[in-house]
Amino acid sequence: MSAPAIPLRLTAPDPGWTVDADVVVVGSGVAGLTVALRYAELEPAAKVLVVTKDGLSSGSTRWAQGGIAAVLDPHDTPEEHLNDTLVAGVGLCDVRAVRTLVTDGPGALRRLMDRGARFDRTGDGELQLGREGGHRRRRIVHAGGDATGAEVQRALVEAVRAGSIEVIEHALVLDLIKDAQGRARGVTLHVMGEGARDGVGAVHARAVVLATGGMGQVYAVTTNPVVSTADGVALALRAGAVVRDIEFVQFHPTVLWLGAGSTGQQPLISEAVRGEGAFLIDHEGERFMTGVHELADLAPRDVVTKAITRRMRETGREHVYLDGRHFGREMWETRFPTIYAACREHGIDPVTEPIPVAPAAHYASGGVRTDLRGRTSIDGLYACGEVACTGVHGANRLASNSLLEGLVFAERIAEDIHAVRPSPGDPVPATAQEGLVDPRVRSRIQAHMSAGASVLRSRESLMETARALRDARWTPVAVPPRTESWEATNLLTVATALTGAAAARLETRGSHWREDHDVRDDNEWLGHLDVTLTEEGLRMTYTPHEDTMPARLAQELTAAGLDPAEVDALITRALDEDLQEAGDVTSLATIPAEQRAVADVVARKDGVVAGLAVAEAVFVRLGAARAERAAKDGERVRAGDVLMTLEGPVRGLLTAERTALNLLTHLSGVATLTGRWVEEIDGTGARVRDSRKTLPGLRALEKYAVRCGGGVNHRMSLSDAALIKDNHVVAAGGVAEAFRAVRERYPDLPIEVEIDRLDQLDPVLDEGAELILLDNFTVEDTARAVQVVKNRAKNRVALEASGGLTLESARDVADTGVDYLAVGALTHSAPALDIALDLRG
Repeated sequence: MSAPAIPLRLTAPDPGWTVDADVVVVGSGVAGLTVALRYAELEPAAKVLVVTKDGLSSGSTRWAQGGIAAVLDPHDTPEEHLNDTLVAGVGLCDVRAVRTLVTDGPGALRRLMDRGARFDRTGDGELQLGREGGHRRRRIVHAGGDATGAEVQRALVEAVRAGSIEVIEHALVLDLIKDAQGRARGVTLHVMGEGARDGVGAVHARAVVLATGGMGQVYAVTTNPVVSTADGVALALRAGAVVRDIEFVQFHPTVLWLGAGSTGQQPLISEAVRGEGAFLIDHEGERFMTGVHELADLAPRDVVTKAITRRMRETGREHVYLDGRHFGREMWETRFPTIYAACREHGIDPVTEPIPVAPAAHYASGGVRTDLRGRTSIDGLYACGEVACTGVHGANRLASNSLLEGLVFAERIAEDIHAVRPSPGDPVPATAQEGLVDPRVRSRIQAHMSAGASVLRSRESLMETARALRDARWTPVAVPPRTESWEATNLLTVATALTGAAAARLETRGSHWREDHDVRDDNEWLGHLDVTLTEEGLRMTYTPHEDTMPARLAQELTAAGLDPAEVDALITRALDEDLQEAGDVTSLATIPAEQRAVADVVARKDGVVAGLAVAEAVFVRLGAARAERAAKDGERVRAGDVLMTLEGPVRGLLTAERTALNLLTHLSGVATLTGRWVEEIDGTGARVRDSRKTLPGLRALEKYAVRCGGGVNHRMSLSDAALIKDNHVVAAGGVAEAFRAVRERYPDLPIEVEIDRLDQLDPVLDEGAELILLDNFTVEDTARAVQVVKNRAKNRVALEASGGLTLESARDVADTGVDYLAVGALTHSAPALDIALDLRG
């Protein structure tokens, strides 16, 4: 005998009352209230109704601590915000959605301030900008130190109260109402309490907006409030809407650990605490994030959560610690008053002791699939906020992008409803199968999800969880329709879909971590899992990711040490910059759409080629159906050599030409110049090395090109190693003081030091430098430095010559016995290698 099917409709009494509205918004967080306010501005005469499960001021928004990410610093750019978001999303972000977020975000934030939201400012009146994990710049606005959500909620609620928007509080949404054409025409709901309306009723509307928040209560331990029972996603599934990427549940790495067996909503320790300099340690006091990621404690959340979980498993402990003792009491009380109060309430003083923390369910990156206007797969049904999958978050949400997403896409929904003006249709009675789950299984559902489908997942754990969820559908008694049974049914519906998707995705990506498939697999899994609910049960469809390059190119880039998602994002930015809104007007005007041709990428000068896969990815993006290479990266080519042959639409080939060749000629130029230096010092034992003198956004590619030319890379970023220069010595009060300061703060990092005089060498050796940079030394002094190191150094010390080097002097410098010649010109000023695209015929 099989388990009962997941119901397509909740068992409930017939509606005892009816309300008509133009738009009904389900949810009263930042997304829902912004939709309502914006639509009321666009249509002052329209009736806008907000339905909320608790009071108008409740929900997940008010619990948000960190803030809202937006590009407000003149030194920051939307491109940098976009890139940080794409990196965190691990290849599955919709680039168009992210670009919408980062470009529309600052304006949406300013309009929120116009509605009355007050954010923290500096003494001179400028907005204070914080930094959180995954962000490479300070771009997080916050309020009340760590009470941003409460301030946003206050401002929006006051704006709603001051207007004509009608609100129904304490109302649990049940199911979608449709018309004969399958279009959304309202919702049924149950008002919990007595008043003008109570019990089950119906709202008829031209458009329905789901803004119901998250589904953290699917798990036993979460940062989400008790009302976050996945009601919106469950409603959408029962209505037949597509739900996407539901397996990507973000577990916040630093949630206050309240003791073994503690369940329910737990206090969040915002990522902003680490943004201000707090760091993670284990029970032995070791900073275990150092060396895990270039951003260490400020790595994206999935990286930090996995590192914490690994350390907990290794040590057999139930938590780690977050150390912010160096902040001092004043900073805790002013910058993080909410967190400070929560810690003190539970007997922890973060001023004098580290805070016990562990991961807990926090945010759903997936949800009801929408387009850039918030439209779902059901006409007239919209979704925004955490309930939606806009494509912004990919496999892992970047910190503080969620409130911004709610603002931006809520405004777009209101504008779309205003522009489309859905025509009213008569609702028709629903005939789908009904059913309810015994509310007593709620804690069992949560326990099984936390045990088998949370941070750590495997085939065995997911199969066991799926079996337990199937068993939970059985009930020996009739289940009466009431709030507890409706919520339990929603939780079981969404938990089943989540577990199924997690079992199907056989890889580790972002916030989905499979112990039995512990690597990212772009070849098979660079795509989305779309879930729908039918009478036969849940149906899952794999949809390849639209914004990405072919899997073979992604694999090639990965093998070369490059991140395909970052390269893909770079290509997108370059094409957007080239095409703008109108596109390639010359090709559009002169070339028929159906015309196809074969073209050759040809070297016009001798050199070393680098970047062929990147160039091919550009051509493929714009329609090239075939690409055959006649050369490999790192090979020496002659003028006239064909490097690659392409076949495809002429418009696409010519439109891609400039972007592809910009990248290919530049990278090949870097490789060619590197090759000349390598040839010049061949046989000396020294190696040619690059520096950080790279073009913004191109560092990884340029350093790859250096490797193609035979050189080696120095630091990728300022966090790879400590490099003490003259200004650091001045600021610290001496070279010894600088060394000790670095050793104390970062005990595991290698320390390099730059000197510009021979008499500085002995003190540097005394302190234990591992790499010494000889800046602008003469050949003679370089040779003396090599001898001093040979005579004095007990351990291996590498020497690097830098500054003032030329090809003419390279051999003499290398002959001194130095280990490296650092040449900033390799990436900073290498001339492009002349390469062209020739259409045949």
